[in-house]
Amino acid sequence: MIKSMTGFGRAEVSDGKRNIVCEIKSVNHRYCDINVRMPRRYSFAEEKVKQTIKEIVNRGKLDVSIMVENVTENDVNIKLNTMVAKQYYDSLRQLSEAVPVDGDKTISLEYLASLPDVLKVVPDVEDEEEIIKAILAPVKEAAGKLDEMRILEGEKLAEDLLSRGGEIKSLVAEIERVAPEVPRSYMEKLRNRIKDLIDGSVEIPEDKIVLEAAIFADKSSIAEELTRLHSHMDQMESIIGETGQPDGKRLDFLVQEMNREANTIGSKANDLGVTELMLKIKAEVEKIREQVQNVE
Repeated sequence: MIKSMTGFGRAEVSDGKRNIVCEIKSVNHRYCDINVRMPRRYSFAEEKVKQTIKEIVNRGKLDVSIMVENVTENDVNIKLNTMVAKQYYDSLRQLSEAVPVDGDKTISLEYLASLPDVLKVVPDVEDEEEIIKAILAPVKEAAGKLDEMRILEGEKLAEDLLSRGGEIKSLVAEIERVAPEVPRSYMEKLRNRIKDLIDGSVEIPEDKIVLEAAIFADKSSIAEELTRLHSHMDQMESIIGETGQPDGKRLDFLVQEMNREANTIGSKANDLGVTELMLKIKAEVEKIREQVQNVE
């Protein structure tokens, strides 16, 4: 089973005091990179949030958004700053005496209370363990939903990878069928070329032609590369079919090896038909490489 690194999960939980919403978005990334956005007053819970997500997600770039709403009156304290209020009052009295204006010059209590920093709503976050527990509840649920989506996307990726792997196997089988004919074709072309050059004036040295063809066959042999390419396809199928958590990095390395074998075959074959088949294989390997970039 393979998982995609892209997905989305959302959960909303209420503990009676606060309503907490968690949203997690993930895209492909080389490592596990988690960015958490949450109210500053709850920043002490950030590390716990990351640890909880890492229990489910191994790789990917994740943006985690945590919103806390519906704070009850038991969750806040109102602080009165009498020193600031007195300074406001004294300054306003001085202003009233220095600048004569018409109308009521009394300074009301309501007006003083409305001035900045006189009354402050201070969040009550003394019980950090309780709040961490409340926050982690939607985080776990959102991470679980994210994982479900990544599994579904992984199933689609697996289908595509196996399909392309099967196509590569078919192309390799076709190359294996035509490859033995390449040296024989080369020998026949060489014999005809010599005939044209000597114009029947001397006997063709058949042993020399056979030797030249043998050297060509040895240099252009792609049997080992085809065997390794077959092996790489089998390994890819094995990794995809593993019941445990597969490693996308292993698949990425495997694709590099596939591409290396394909390049070697293309350079050694010296045959137009084999080259055309190898170009098709390289196209499939490139599509596999693109898909593997998104495997966890």
